[in-house]
Amino acid sequence: MSLAMKPPFQKLLIANRGEIALRVIRACHELGIKTVAVHSTADRHALHVKLASESVCIGPALAKDSYLNVASIMSAATATGVDAIHPGYGFLSENAAFAEICGNCGITFVGPTVRNMRVMGDKARARRAADKAGVPTIPGDSQGLLDVPQALEVARRVGFPVLLKACAGGGGRGMKIVQAEEEFQKLFHTAQREVEAAFGDGHLLVEKYLPRVRHIEVQLLGDQHKNLVHLGIRDCSIQRRYQKIIEESPSKGLPPKMQEQIQDAAVVLGSSVGYSSAGTVEFLADLENEKFYFIEMNTRLQVEHPVTEMQTGFDILKEQIRVAAGLELSIKQEDVQPKGHSLEVRVNAEHPRTLVPSPGLVTSYHPPGGNGVRVDSALYAGYTVQPYYDSLISKLIVHADDRDACIRKMLVALDEYIIDGIQTNIELHRRILKHPDFQAGRIYTKFLDHVKLFPEEASCDNTLEKSATPS
Repeated sequence: MSLAMKPPFQKLLIANRGEIALRVIRACHELGIKTVAVHSTADRHALHVKLASESVCIGPALAKDSYLNVASIMSAATATGVDAIHPGYGFLSENAAFAEICGNCGITFVGPTVRNMRVMGDKARARRAADKAGVPTIPGDSQGLLDVPQALEVARRVGFPVLLKACAGGGGRGMKIVQAEEEFQKLFHTAQREVEAAFGDGHLLVEKYLPRVRHIEVQLLGDQHKNLVHLGIRDCSIQRRYQKIIEESPSKGLPPKMQEQIQDAAVVLGSSVGYSSAGTVEFLADLENEKFYFIEMNTRLQVEHPVTEMQTGFDILKEQIRVAAGLELSIKQEDVQPKGHSLEVRVNAEHPRTLVPSPGLVTSYHPPGGNGVRVDSALYAGYTVQPYYDSLISKLIVHADDRDACIRKMLVALDEYIIDGIQTNIELHRRILKHPDFQAGRIYTKFLDHVKLFPEEASCDNTLEKSATPS
């Protein structure tokens, strides 16, 4: 964009907090857009509040009274005269009703269309869309189920073990592995209670459980003029309790032909629903049998989008803002030429082994630096990490010529990272990166269930090759 170019919007409100709010603010300011930060009473000293053009307090500390309070956010938007709202990720980012309210108020929601969100944001509907588009799905049923007998019938048909998961949300909420028929009813009811509490919808999907697979996702960008491109893949197989903690690109050991098929499938699915904005199509890849399966689509910006930005050199967030304003993508598929290797670790305020949250005062803070090192964080010395929100406090991303160099660079960056006053999971990341199975690329979604990272941990074995099924 030239310095004289008209910005896509005049003023944009960020309906979020923390590092993602900061990321949106920076992108907007580079585009010449003024920003409005919203914050709870607990976040009045947060960095996104300090760096936005202006700020508005929208309620008490609890998210339900502030960052999830649609009336308060819309009041702030109206009072400050914004013409767009960016929801970040989490909170209201995949709430179709919120996007619809924005449109009814004459404010652009920076994200996909309401129809895109309703079709692809519900896992059952998304499965049906994938089936229709000819994209392979995991053996199971494409209808959300409330009734145990019906669900059990599906489980018997696909064969145990099966996986239960919420239709209406993600983040691992309500996910249950059912190993045998005798435990199905109990786990179904447990999962249903969890998803009803989390998302207000108790419908569950029943799918075949695949114990030894990679989690591969494809970054899409689409506009309102039917242009759609993919920006390559990310491997998000290193997870703990269904939460991603390390992401990388490319995926070591993923056959090039399979990667190409997965990317093509993502574009076919996105095109079939007329997808616009940034979005991510997620798959499970069975490398041993050379098969892959669609699992869901995230109709928003992903936490791990910097991995792709480091690989391609494109600013996904700026493109997302531009296309929301009705502009065409500035990227064509032939422009996408990923280079080298990128890694991202999620730094959380929590004990590295027990995962117990560790809010509190950050007494000193020094982020790592150097060529190919990026830190997305809203921390600073003297800031108090709040107990009311997600424990993610920073994303550390590095880029190098190859995977081995990337791992070495990440280890150096982790050693440089100083966050005093609270506990973090930095030591967990060090141990994962140093593990021979990780370095060799012998990873899959249950990696952390089968390796012994801390001496006091009980583990089946220290080698993944001897652990074909979860313990």
